[in-house]
Amino acid sequence: MSTVDFGYQQVPEAEKSARVGGVFNRVAERYDLMNDLMSFGLHRLWKGFAVSVARIRPGERVLDVASGSGDLARAFAARGAEVWMSDINGPMLARGRDRMLDAGRIAPAVQCDAERLPFRSATFDCVSVGFGLRNMTHKDAALAEMARVLKPGGRLLVLEFSQVWKPLQKPYDLYSFHVLPWLGERVAGDAAAYRYLAESIRMHPDQPALAAMLEQAGLERVEYFNLAAGAVAVHRGYKLR
Repeated sequence: MSTVDFGYQQVPEAEKSARVGGVFNRVAERYDLMNDLMSFGLHRLWKGFAVSVARIRPGERVLDVASGSGDLARAFAARGAEVWMSDINGPMLARGRDRMLDAGRIAPAVQCDAERLPFRSATFDCVSVGFGLRNMTHKDAALAEMARVLKPGGRLLVLEFSQVWKPLQKPYDLYSFHVLPWLGERVAGDAAAYRYLAESIRMHPDQPALAAMLEQAGLERVEYFNLAAGAVAVHRGYKLR
């Protein structure tokens, strides 16, 4: 039986999705508060930067994959895009849909696996995935699906934790493996979920490796932008044909 990483653990391939789903089911209620606390509010700036490099024009159709609580989706909608939200996790998708409605906007919300998107090819002008790719079982398959549903000339945006600048590695590790689980326990009642977060970041491809994966998925003019000394990066690639 083939295995895949779940943080630092190796688990049966068929189990990873359910395990990741369990993590997000447990933290959904405090997800946004924890994002603010553990990033000192910087996640809002990172998402704002990702939206700016997406270069959305009014009327464009955008798919936000692993939409979660919908921060990116709402920002795209505010720029006049027709936004579709998707997530494999029901409680997180419902939270994002509700927050979109609270903002006075309506967006279709589709619960689905990013590795098998239920959309026709060449449907969207832009596809985004924010802090969700590292949780997917087969990242290459998910990227290929995102590329498939892009129109020619469309672009893919990946906002994700990445490889921090080496001189900062030790303090970053100290924060990730000690402070984050402590916060998770006290705020969300779940230290293990945030220990998994720290581990999953370390198992995720670094900036050049992820850029190569976008190219293997058929995207061109791939580039990336480091944020927070490389702790976070935005990758952008275009489907030119």
